[in-house]
Amino acid sequence: MSSKPEWFYNQSGVVPVLNGRVVLITARKSKRWTIPKGIVEKDMSPHDSAAKEAYEEAGVVGNVRKKELGRYDYPKWGGTCTVRVYPFYVEELLDRWEEMHVRKRRIVSLSKAIEMIDNDALAEILQTFFNRLEKE
Repeated sequence: MSSKPEWFYNQSGVVPVLNGRVVLITARKSKRWTIPKGIVEKDMSPHDSAAKEAYEEAGVVGNVRKKELGRYDYPKWGGTCTVRVYPFYVEELLDRWEEMHVRKRRIVSLSKAIEMIDNDALAEILQTFFNRLEKE
């Protein structure tokens, strides 16, 4: 039985891209490497909510796209969160941001990002997205 309201499990995140590389952050508690993500704010679209998370969690400012890259699941709060993932093109990397003291941030190559992320479905979303970018 999940311990949170059902809407908590509806999440969105972004793949922040900066100069052909990926911006990753650590999760607050587990310290695992992941993308910026969070609960979809009730008054926001999933892609705009994800861009807000990127600003707060990773200190990145940029352009989020509305077209979903894919979805992945992960366990949390005694249930399963489903994360909708959107492309995010970083225009500015902030020196100081809201969660800088509780998360690490790294800018890495795609291959390194896939190595660092332990969710296979998220790694696959990254790979597919970058394959598409190379064709553009």
